Amino acid sequence: MKICFVVNSVESEGAGTTVYMMHEAWKRNHEVYLMGVGDFSFTQTEALSIITRSLPKSSKPGTPEEHLEMLQGEKAATKKLEAKQLDVLFIRNNPTEEDKGRQWAESAGVAFGRMVQQEGVLVLNDAFALSNAFIDKLYFEELPAHIKPASLITRDKSEILEFFETHKKKMILKPLEGSGGRGVYLIDKNEKNLNQIIENLSAQGYIIAQQYLPAAKEGDVRVLLLNGNILQKNGKYGIIKRVSGEGDFRSNISQGGRPEASEYTHDIKKIIEVIGPKLKRDGHFFVGLDVVKNKLIEINVLSPGGLDGLSKIGVENFSDVIIEAIERKIEYKKHYGSGISNRELATME
Repeated sequence: MKICFVVNSVESEGAGTTVYMMHEAWKRNHEVYLMGVGDFSFTQTEALSIITRSLPKSSKPGTPEEHLEMLQGEKAATKKLEAKQLDVLFIRNNPTEEDKGRQWAESAGVAFGRMVQQEGVLVLNDAFALSNAFIDKLYFEELPAHIKPASLITRDKSEILEFFETHKKKMILKPLEGSGGRGVYLIDKNEKNLNQIIENLSAQGYIIAQQYLPAAKEGDVRVLLLNGNILQKNGKYGIIKRVSGEGDFRSNISQGGRPEASEYTHDIKKIIEVIGPKLKRDGHFFVGLDVVKNKLIEINVLSPGGLDGLSKIGVENFSDVIIEAIERKIEYKKHYGSGISNRELATME
Protein backbone atom coordinates (compact mmCIF):
# COMPACT_ATOMS: atom_id res chain seq x y z
CA MET A 1 0.00 0.00 0.00
CA LYS A 2 0.97 3.63 -0.42
CA ILE A 3 0.81 5.42 2.92
CA CYS A 4 1.73 9.02 3.73
CA PHE A 5 2.17 10.46 7.21
CA VAL A 6 1.41 14.16 7.76
CA VAL A 7 3.49 15.95 10.42
CA ASN A 8 3.97 19.59 11.38
CA SER A 9 7.23 19.80 9.45
CA VAL A 10 9.57 17.16 8.05
CA GLU A 11 12.59 19.19 9.16
CA SER A 12 11.46 19.55 12.79
CA GLU A 13 9.97 16.08 13.29
CA GLY A 14 11.46 13.97 16.09
CA ALA A 15 11.81 10.20 16.31
CA GLY A 16 8.56 9.53 18.14
CA THR A 17 5.38 7.56 17.55
CA THR A 18 4.85 8.69 13.94
CA VAL A 19 8.35 7.65 12.92
CA TYR A 20 7.98 4.29 14.69
CA MET A 21 4.84 3.54 12.65
CA MET A 22 6.42 4.84 9.48
CA HIS A 23 9.48 2.64 9.94
CA GLU A 24 7.30 -0.43 10.57
CA ALA A 25 5.37 0.20 7.35
CA TRP A 26 8.71 0.49 5.52
CA LYS A 27 9.90 -2.84 6.96
CA ARG A 28 6.72 -4.44 5.61
CA ASN A 29 7.64 -3.26 2.09
CA HIS A 30 4.96 -0.60 1.76
CA GLU A 31 5.55 2.65 -0.12
CA VAL A 32 6.03 5.13 2.72
CA TYR A 33 5.95 8.90 2.42
CA LEU A 34 6.37 11.76 4.88
CA MET A 35 5.07 15.30 4.41
CA GLY A 36 4.49 18.49 6.37
CA VAL A 37 1.22 20.40 6.63
CA GLY A 38 2.67 22.97 4.23
CA ASP A 39 3.13 20.40 1.47
CA PHE A 40 -0.36 20.29 -0.04
CA SER A 41 -0.99 21.85 -3.45
CA PHE A 42 -4.40 22.53 -4.98
CA THR A 43 -5.84 24.21 -8.03
CA GLN A 44 -9.28 23.78 -9.55
CA THR A 45 -7.79 22.67 -12.86
CA GLU A 46 -5.67 19.84 -11.41
CA ALA A 47 -5.96 17.08 -8.84
CA LEU A 48 -5.01 17.82 -5.24
CA SER A 49 -1.29 17.12 -4.91
CA ILE A 50 1.17 16.52 -2.09
CA ILE A 51 4.92 17.07 -1.93
CA THR A 52 6.47 14.13 -0.13
CA ARG A 53 9.77 12.85 1.19
CA SER A 54 10.70 9.17 0.84
CA LEU A 55 13.70 6.86 0.85
CA PRO A 56 15.16 5.06 -2.17
CA LYS A 57 14.36 1.32 -2.17
CA SER A 58 18.06 0.58 -1.71
CA SER A 59 18.06 2.32 1.70
CA LYS A 60 18.41 0.13 4.77
CA PRO A 61 17.49 2.10 7.90
CA GLY A 62 17.95 -0.19 10.89
CA THR A 63 15.95 1.84 13.40
CA PRO A 64 13.21 4.50 13.39
CA GLU A 65 15.86 7.05 14.35
CA GLU A 66 18.01 6.14 11.34
CA HIS A 67 14.95 6.22 9.10
CA LEU A 68 14.12 9.77 10.14
CA GLU A 69 17.74 10.89 9.82
CA MET A 70 17.80 9.62 6.24
CA LEU A 71 14.50 11.30 5.39
CA GLN A 72 15.82 14.60 6.71
CA GLY A 73 19.09 14.17 4.81
CA GLU A 74 20.23 14.73 1.24
CA LYS A 75 19.60 11.14 0.11
CA ALA A 76 15.84 11.42 0.58
CA ALA A 77 13.76 11.74 -2.58
CA THR A 78 11.29 14.59 -2.95
CA LYS A 79 8.29 13.62 -5.04
CA LYS A 80 5.04 15.30 -6.00
CA LEU A 81 2.06 12.93 -6.05
CA GLU A 82 -1.62 13.24 -6.75
CA ALA A 83 -3.20 12.63 -3.37
CA LYS A 84 -5.66 10.14 -4.84
CA GLN A 85 -2.72 7.86 -5.69
CA LEU A 86 -2.39 7.09 -1.98
CA ASP A 87 -4.13 4.27 -0.19
CA VAL A 88 -3.80 5.93 3.23
CA LEU A 89 -3.20 9.42 4.56
CA PHE A 90 -2.37 9.34 8.27
CA ILE A 91 -2.82 12.82 9.81
CA ARG A 92 -0.29 13.11 12.64
CA ASN A 93 0.45 16.84 12.94
CA ASN A 94 -0.17 18.53 16.29
CA PRO A 95 -1.77 21.99 15.87
CA THR A 96 -0.87 23.06 19.41
CA GLU A 97 2.85 22.63 18.71
CA GLU A 98 2.93 25.20 15.93
CA ASP A 99 5.12 28.23 16.53
CA LYS A 100 3.92 31.81 16.32
CA GLY A 101 3.70 32.88 12.71
CA ARG A 102 2.45 29.46 11.61
CA GLN A 103 -1.21 29.87 12.56
CA TRP A 104 -2.03 28.86 8.99
CA ALA A 105 -0.62 25.40 9.73
CA GLU A 106 -2.82 24.62 12.72
CA SER A 107 -5.88 23.46 10.78
CA ALA A 108 -4.26 22.74 7.41
CA GLY A 109 -3.76 19.01 7.98
CA VAL A 110 -7.39 18.39 8.85
CA ALA A 111 -8.75 20.77 6.21
CA PHE A 112 -6.80 19.20 3.36
CA GLY A 113 -7.40 15.78 4.92
CA ARG A 114 -11.14 16.24 4.30
CA MET A 115 -10.42 16.92 0.63
CA VAL A 116 -8.16 13.86 0.35
CA GLN A 117 -10.84 11.76 2.03
CA GLN A 118 -13.35 12.90 -0.57
CA GLU A 119 -10.93 11.65 -3.24
CA GLY A 120 -11.52 8.13 -1.91
CA VAL A 121 -8.30 7.79 0.11
CA LEU A 122 -8.53 6.22 3.57
CA VAL A 123 -7.79 9.04 6.03
CA LEU A 124 -6.88 8.29 9.65
CA ASN A 125 -8.25 9.39 11.96
CA ASP A 126 -11.38 10.24 9.97
CA ALA A 127 -10.83 13.84 8.85
CA PHE A 128 -14.40 14.97 9.57
CA ALA A 129 -14.18 13.38 13.03
CA LEU A 130 -10.94 15.29 13.62
CA SER A 131 -12.69 18.50 12.56
CA ASN A 132 -15.39 17.91 15.17
CA ALA A 133 -12.77 17.14 17.83
CA PHE A 134 -10.21 19.72 16.69
CA ILE A 135 -10.00 21.19 20.19
CA ASP A 136 -9.62 17.84 21.89
CA LYS A 137 -10.11 19.28 25.37
CA LEU A 138 -13.62 20.34 24.28
CA TYR A 139 -14.22 16.90 22.81
CA PHE A 140 -13.15 15.60 26.21
CA GLU A 141 -16.04 17.53 27.77
CA GLU A 142 -18.52 15.49 25.71
CA LEU A 143 -17.56 12.40 27.72
CA PRO A 144 -19.55 11.30 30.80
CA ALA A 145 -18.85 13.36 33.93
CA HIS A 146 -18.37 10.43 36.29
CA ILE A 147 -15.10 9.37 34.64
CA LYS A 148 -13.54 12.85 34.73
CA PRO A 149 -12.43 15.38 37.36
CA ALA A 150 -14.62 18.46 37.77
CA SER A 151 -13.64 21.24 35.37
CA LEU A 152 -14.47 24.72 34.12
CA ILE A 153 -13.72 26.29 30.73
CA THR A 154 -13.82 30.07 30.75
CA ARG A 155 -11.89 33.33 30.28
CA ASP A 156 -13.63 34.96 33.23
CA LYS A 157 -11.28 35.43 36.19
CA SER A 158 -14.08 35.62 38.74
CA GLU A 159 -15.40 32.22 37.68
CA ILE A 160 -11.92 30.71 38.02
CA LEU A 161 -11.50 32.19 41.49
CA GLU A 162 -14.89 30.81 42.52
CA PHE A 163 -13.88 27.37 41.20
CA PHE A 164 -10.66 27.67 43.22
CA GLU A 165 -12.61 28.33 46.41
CA THR A 166 -15.10 25.53 45.72
CA HIS A 167 -12.29 23.00 45.33
CA LYS A 168 -10.49 23.77 48.59
CA LYS A 169 -8.00 26.18 47.02
CA LYS A 170 -6.23 23.61 44.88
CA MET A 171 -6.65 23.22 41.11
CA ILE A 172 -4.91 22.78 37.79
CA LEU A 173 -4.94 25.63 35.27
CA LYS A 174 -4.05 25.05 31.61
CA PRO A 175 -4.79 26.50 28.17
CA LEU A 176 -7.72 24.99 26.30
CA GLU A 177 -5.58 24.66 23.18
CA GLY A 178 -2.35 23.20 24.48
CA SER A 179 -0.43 19.95 24.73
CA GLY A 180 2.73 18.38 26.05
CA GLY A 181 2.32 19.89 29.51
CA ARG A 182 3.17 23.43 28.36
CA GLY A 183 1.44 26.25 30.22
CA VAL A 184 0.05 23.92 32.91
CA TYR A 185 0.01 25.17 36.51
CA LEU A 186 -0.72 23.54 39.83
CA ILE A 187 -2.37 26.23 41.95
CA ASP A 188 -2.78 26.02 45.73
CA LYS A 189 -3.43 28.43 48.59
CA ASN A 190 0.25 29.47 48.63
CA GLU A 191 0.25 30.70 45.03
CA LYS A 192 1.03 34.42 45.05
CA ASN A 193 0.86 34.97 41.28
CA LEU A 194 -2.59 33.58 40.59
CA ASN A 195 -3.95 36.78 39.03
CA GLN A 196 -0.92 37.05 36.74
CA ILE A 197 -1.18 33.38 35.71
CA ILE A 198 -4.86 33.81 34.85
CA GLU A 199 -4.09 36.94 32.83
CA ASN A 200 -1.27 35.22 30.93
CA LEU A 201 -3.38 32.18 30.12
CA SER A 202 -6.45 34.19 29.14
CA ALA A 203 -4.29 36.21 26.74
CA GLN A 204 -3.74 32.92 24.88
CA GLY A 205 -7.43 32.01 24.79
CA TYR A 206 -9.77 29.94 26.92
CA ILE A 207 -8.58 28.44 30.21
CA ILE A 208 -9.40 25.09 31.76
CA ALA A 209 -9.63 24.98 35.54
CA GLN A 210 -9.57 21.34 36.59
CA GLN A 211 -10.05 19.65 39.93
CA TYR A 212 -6.72 18.53 41.40
CA LEU A 213 -6.43 14.78 41.92
CA PRO A 214 -4.08 13.89 44.80
CA ALA A 215 -3.11 10.66 43.03
CA ALA A 216 -1.59 12.78 40.24
CA LYS A 217 1.53 13.31 42.36
CA GLU A 218 2.40 9.68 41.57
CA GLY A 219 2.18 10.38 37.83
CA ASP A 220 -0.41 9.56 35.21
CA VAL A 221 -0.88 6.68 32.79
CA ARG A 222 -0.91 7.02 29.00
CA VAL A 223 -3.25 4.46 27.47
CA LEU A 224 -3.23 3.86 23.71
CA LEU A 225 -6.41 2.77 21.96
CA LEU A 226 -6.88 1.26 18.51
CA ASN A 227 -10.34 0.96 16.98
CA GLY A 228 -11.86 1.91 20.36
CA ASN A 229 -10.03 -0.89 22.21
CA ILE A 230 -6.81 -0.99 24.18
CA LEU A 231 -3.72 -1.58 22.05
CA GLN A 232 -2.42 -5.07 22.83
CA LYS A 233 -0.17 -7.87 21.67
CA ASN A 234 0.86 -11.19 23.22
CA GLY A 235 -0.76 -10.37 26.54
CA LYS A 236 0.95 -6.95 26.74
CA TYR A 237 -0.90 -3.65 26.63
CA GLY A 238 -0.25 -0.16 25.26
CA ILE A 239 0.02 1.39 28.70
CA ILE A 240 2.84 3.46 30.09
CA LYS A 241 3.10 5.23 33.44
CA ARG A 242 4.60 8.71 33.28
CA VAL A 243 6.23 9.81 36.50
CA SER A 244 6.92 13.49 37.18
CA GLY A 245 10.45 14.78 37.04
CA GLU A 246 12.07 16.13 40.19
CA GLY A 247 10.45 19.38 41.33
CA ASP A 248 7.72 19.26 38.66
CA PHE A 249 4.15 18.00 39.02
CA ARG A 250 3.76 17.45 35.26
CA SER A 251 4.39 13.90 34.11
CA ASN A 252 4.65 14.58 30.36
CA ILE A 253 7.80 12.97 28.97
CA SER A 254 8.53 16.19 27.06
CA GLN A 255 8.57 18.05 30.38
CA GLY A 256 11.07 15.78 32.12
CA GLY A 257 8.76 12.94 33.15
CA ARG A 258 10.12 9.41 32.96
CA PRO A 259 8.35 6.34 31.56
CA GLU A 260 7.67 3.28 33.71
CA ALA A 261 5.76 0.04 33.23
CA SER A 262 2.13 0.02 34.35
CA GLU A 263 -0.69 -2.47 34.73
CA TYR A 264 -4.01 -2.66 32.91
CA THR A 265 -6.20 -1.93 35.90
CA HIS A 266 -9.92 -2.45 36.42
CA ASP A 267 -10.35 1.36 36.55
CA ILE A 268 -8.70 1.81 33.14
CA LYS A 269 -10.81 -1.00 31.69
CA LYS A 270 -14.02 0.66 32.93
CA ILE A 271 -13.03 4.01 31.39
CA ILE A 272 -12.39 2.35 28.02
CA GLU A 273 -15.71 0.53 28.19
CA VAL A 274 -17.43 3.91 28.62
CA ILE A 275 -15.67 5.89 25.87
CA GLY A 276 -14.60 3.17 23.40
CA PRO A 277 -17.96 2.91 21.62
CA LYS A 278 -18.11 6.69 21.11
CA LEU A 279 -14.58 6.76 19.66
CA LYS A 280 -15.49 3.96 17.25
CA ARG A 281 -18.72 5.68 16.22
CA ASP A 282 -16.92 8.96 15.64
CA GLY A 283 -14.18 7.42 13.46
CA HIS A 284 -11.14 7.76 15.74
CA PHE A 285 -8.71 4.97 14.84
CA PHE A 286 -5.73 5.79 17.09
CA VAL A 287 -6.29 7.64 20.38
CA GLY A 288 -4.31 8.41 23.53
CA LEU A 289 -5.85 8.68 26.99
CA ASP A 290 -4.26 10.16 30.11
CA VAL A 291 -5.56 8.56 33.28
CA VAL A 292 -5.01 9.20 36.98
CA LYS A 293 -6.28 6.25 39.01
CA ASN A 294 -10.00 6.07 38.10
CA LYS A 295 -10.30 9.41 36.28
CA LEU A 296 -9.64 10.37 32.68
CA ILE A 297 -7.83 13.71 32.68
CA GLU A 298 -7.15 14.19 28.94
CA ILE A 299 -7.82 12.64 25.56
CA ASN A 300 -5.69 13.05 22.42
CA VAL A 301 -7.28 12.23 19.08
CA LEU A 302 -5.04 14.44 16.93
CA SER A 303 -1.52 13.08 17.43
CA PRO A 304 -1.31 10.59 20.31
CA GLY A 305 2.17 9.47 21.26
CA GLY A 306 3.70 6.83 23.49
CA LEU A 307 5.16 4.10 21.26
CA ASP A 308 8.71 5.39 21.76
CA GLY A 309 8.16 5.49 25.54
CA LEU A 310 6.95 1.89 25.52
CA SER A 311 10.04 0.90 23.60
CA LYS A 312 12.28 2.58 26.18
CA ILE A 313 10.89 0.45 29.00
CA GLY A 314 11.17 -2.79 27.04
CA VAL A 315 7.47 -3.30 26.31
CA GLU A 316 6.35 -4.85 23.01
CA ASN A 317 6.72 -2.65 19.95
CA PHE A 318 3.08 -2.16 18.93
CA SER A 319 3.88 -0.50 15.60
CA ASP A 320 3.28 -3.79 13.82
CA VAL A 321 -0.18 -4.11 15.39
CA ILE A 322 -1.11 -0.65 14.12
CA ILE A 323 0.18 -1.20 10.59
CA GLU A 324 -1.49 -4.63 10.42
CA ALA A 325 -4.78 -2.96 11.38
CA ILE A 326 -4.36 -0.47 8.53
CA GLU A 327 -3.54 -3.28 6.10
CA ARG A 328 -6.81 -4.99 7.01
CA LYS A 329 -8.74 -1.79 6.35
CA ILE A 330 -7.24 -1.56 2.86
CA GLU A 331 -8.33 -5.15 2.22
CA TYR A 332 -11.87 -4.32 3.39
CA LYS A 333 -11.89 -1.35 1.04
CA LYS A 334 -10.90 -3.57 -1.90
CA HIS A 335 -13.91 -5.77 -1.17
CA TYR A 336 -16.53 -3.12 -0.42
CA GLY A 337 -15.27 0.04 -2.11
CA SER A 338 -17.40 3.10 -1.38
CA GLY A 339 -20.03 0.89 0.27
CA ILE A 340 -18.30 1.58 3.58
CA SER A 341 -17.74 5.18 4.66
CA ASN A 342 -14.31 6.43 5.72
CA ARG A 343 -15.64 6.93 9.25
CA GLU A 344 -16.82 3.30 9.46
CA LEU A 345 -13.68 1.93 7.84
CA ALA A 346 -11.43 3.95 10.16
CA THR A 347 -12.46 1.86 13.17
CA MET A 348 -13.30 -1.50 11.61
CA GLU A 349 -11.23 -4.28 13.19
